Amino acid sequence: LLNTLLPSEPVWLEQVHGTVVANADMASCRPQADACIARHRAAVCAVMTADCLPVLLCDAQGSVVGAVHAGWKGLAAGVIEAAVLAMDIAPQSLMAWLGPAISQDNFEVGDEVHTAFVAVQRQTASAFVPGQRSKWFADIYALARLRLNALGITQIYGGGRCTYREHEQFFSYRRDGVTGRMGTFIWL
Repeated sequence: LLNTLLPSEPVWLEQVHGTVVANADMASCRPQADACIARHRAAVCAVMTADCLPVLLCDAQGSVVGAVHAGWKGLAAGVIEAAVLAMDIAPQSLMAWLGPAISQDNFEVGDEVHTAFVAVQRQTASAFVPGQRSKWFADIYALARLRLNALGITQIYGGGRCTYREHEQFFSYRRDGVTGRMGTFIWL
């Protein structure tokens, strides 16, 4: 079914929660990366997620697209920034779409996650609500929006879905304890 919907075989990534960006125009195998960009027509960028955030990027002229797998580790390390840099275009000309991810109410994290963001970008503190015993509830959508805004990207769409809560629509490792993935694709 997938082959009938897409113009070509997607570039499947071996995602490792890092900041490496693959180029779908040149990828011939399964690159170890957490983001993918493309400039050629019909080159398909793909990311697989469950509770992590898929971020799609494009410019209004249709000259470049990108797909980002933004788990908390990659997001804190700068995977969105790395993808935008690899796109080699003025960030202000980009649009972003935030796909389904775990909501703040269900995304409990430890102090190390809170510190990883706040130590680098102080305003990210607003994306965390204190929990109990050195725990926090993180808003991955807000964290991504803050990162995108800091780059100058203001056209941001999507967000607000919850992979944990919407069990009939989405996979959630935190909810089910088993691995299932959803594919998010973009191409020119």
